Amino acid sequence: MKTILLAFLLPFALIGCMEQDKSPGKVMPEKPKADIAAGKTIAARDCVGCHRLDGSNAAPAIPILAAQRERYLLAALEAYKAGTRVHAALKDLTGHMSEADLRNVAAYYASLPAVASAWSTKAQVISPYESGKKLAQACEKCHGEGGNSTTTAVPSLAGQQPRYMVLAVQEYLHAERERSPMHAMLPRLERAELENIALYFASQTPAQRPAPAAGDPAAGEALSAVCGGCHGPSGVSTDSATPTLASQDPVYLVKAIKAYRTTRKRERMREYVAGLSDKEIENIAAFYTTQKSQPAEKGEAFLKELAQKCNRCHNPKADLGDLAVPNIHGQDRDYLVMALRAYRDDRREVSMMHRMSLPYSDTIIEGISAYYAGQPTK
Repeated sequence: MKTILLAFLLPFALIGCMEQDKSPGKVMPEKPKADIAAGKTIAARDCVGCHRLDGSNAAPAIPILAAQRERYLLAALEAYKAGTRVHAALKDLTGHMSEADLRNVAAYYASLPAVASAWSTKAQVISPYESGKKLAQACEKCHGEGGNSTTTAVPSLAGQQPRYMVLAVQEYLHAERERSPMHAMLPRLERAELENIALYFASQTPAQRPAPAAGDPAAGEALSAVCGGCHGPSGVSTDSATPTLASQDPVYLVKAIKAYRTTRKRERMREYVAGLSDKEIENIAAFYTTQKSQPAEKGEAFLKELAQKCNRCHNPKADLGDLAVPNIHGQDRDYLVMALRAYRDDRREVSMMHRMSLPYSDTIIEGISAYYAGQPTK
């Protein structure tokens, strides 16, 4: 936590220092000028094997450097040299370079005209939502159209948190949940297919349910106070790995809650449920059943809206000042996938990118990477 806080506050501290340096009478030192010709010589010696002299990539998953923002290239090279970004070959190469060498190489590649990747110029943008919609047809036979179940004891999937759905499937596969028809269907699905199905159902609007015959919603509301810390005050979760309980089938909820007494492995849930009577569990289920839910994701517009968020920083025309942010339009698809996964999995330096990419599944990362790989180089 201290590291994240420091990372957040440090830029503001530096800005303050720079403002003081610009006070009247203060002479600002000039930044050393880069030597593009010298940078080309170094690139021809050390970089052409992967990045070629024209800044294109020699293989998939290698980034295109031509026309990249100079400040970003320099920051990346400095990170490899310092070891804060991990790559054995680049650590070795940059370790032999002076600060002037790094500046010159960055300036050289930044000065080149933009080039397209020979490996991913025809990257197909596949919407996880559309893929999930097709696959979900088999699920809707039991879970209802759009994931709104009308069958007693069968859970609704509409509006459910996507990461939770994937985790739930894994629990079925690992026999951590009671055996059901799910066991016969799930092994045939790839992980990416599960993620797409989860995104589709997460985007559907949950149907409002009437009060169930069993249980007292008012009594359940008082008992649900401790649940709200994870599931939200009215059962609408804001955490992609925590299930939404609002508008859920009451019989399923009762069964699921009781399962924590025996088969389901969540210690905190087991401790809480152990102190509840069957009647109290019915009341809690009745309360959540009557609460209004909402979609957890955007569905069809997801990739478009995600790209709009990315463009706040990665727009080639954006004036970013001193921020070291790369241009990703026309970048190699496989490299973008690799980089986003590294940020998500905390294998790159702590940054805003880690916090932004944390909720994204592989299919979302692949979709947004294909989108940017297919954009014109700028």
